[in-house]
Amino acid sequence: MGWFEAIVLGVVQGLTEFLPISSSAHLRVTAALAGWGDPGAAFTAVTQIGTELAVVLFFAQKIGRILVAWFFSLYKKDWRGHPDARMGWLIILGSLPIVLLGLLFQDMIDSAFRDLRITATMLIVFGLLLWYADRYGKQDRDLDHLNVRHGLGYGFAQALALIPGVSRSGGTITAGRLLGYKRTEAAEYAFLLAVPAVFGSGIYKLTDIGGEGSPAWGPTIVATVVAFGVGYAVIAWLMNYIKKKSFLPFVIYRIALGVLLFVLVFTGVLDPDEGPVG
Repeated sequence: MGWFEAIVLGVVQGLTEFLPISSSAHLRVTAALAGWGDPGAAFTAVTQIGTELAVVLFFAQKIGRILVAWFFSLYKKDWRGHPDARMGWLIILGSLPIVLLGLLFQDMIDSAFRDLRITATMLIVFGLLLWYADRYGKQDRDLDHLNVRHGLGYGFAQALALIPGVSRSGGTITAGRLLGYKRTEAAEYAFLLAVPAVFGSGIYKLTDIGGEGSPAWGPTIVATVVAFGVGYAVIAWLMNYIKKKSFLPFVIYRIALGVLLFVLVFTGVLDPDEGPVG
């Protein structure tokens, strides 16, 4: 992987991680269309550390409160009912599904799930699910209503993002809307829930960087730094956007991209496992 390729993929990662359009799908598609080959699951996981650092910075005060309250709740009984401590425990609970499924299906995540036909299908199917949830879901719950059942629901939705095309933010926001949460509340919890999962996945995949068939350390670090800067700007924009507007533009985009991918694959322009044919 060259430096230019790393910068481009870093920008793509930062632009798409928080929008409900699947960053892993866009990294996969961008590389395929450019003829660079699949950057791989390890590269995706490590560059996502950059975008999650953007989440930590953007929600620094809230995350700080959650960490303090959760820590005190470990040994102080009167802190165990605190909303921030409860949020901390629910984030841990909601992170379990992606950890378990990630370990169980690691080989498929690194290979079979990266087929562009699967990516296209997930873009369309989960785009339609997002439209339905956003159009017909209730809008009366905030994060004070979050409970164990809802936390696990969010968690299993996040785990589906192991398949490129689903979208970590899109899957969890869809679950939140189906559970009746307001757009901003669903998005905020989706971003917070992703922090431990993404950091865990990124750290786990660090040993794969620089190895045979994997991107070198230098370009990967550059892509991660670029993803951090772009990602922070996208979070700020999106949280303001969804206060007044729906997710419909992202739904339309997902469906259009999915259809385009199918056309490119079935007309022979793209090899579903690699990139441009010929």
